[in-house]
Amino acid sequence: MSNYERKRNSLQDIRSKKILSDNIKKKIKTTMIGSISSIEKHFTFLWEENILNEDQKHTVLEKFESLRSEILDKGNHQIRNVDIELQNYYVQYVEPEGNHINFFINRGDSR
Repeated sequence: MSNYERKRNSLQDIRSKKILSDNIKKKIKTTMIGSISSIEKHFTFLWEENILNEDQKHTVLEKFESLRSEILDKGNHQIRNVDIELQNYYVQYVEPEGNHINFFINRGDSR
């Protein structure tokens, strides 16, 4: 293998890991934000409507903010671990079917 091929393969490996890392991180972030959004959707009535007194609303809102912070902290910790974990793997990115063209060579076979 030539020096050029080694460098090209090395750059391809780096690119492949970066693509995978970015995609995994995006999915973790989507999960984190989606979880927080679901909690807000189902429980904001507790501090927005007149069901609880002001002290209870404040307590529930504080609990929500604490839960939100905990979800984000745990998700961000996992995001930081993605690149560390990927160091243990060789990754090769394969373009999706629609993004490449296969060429077939006719070697004189007339059909």
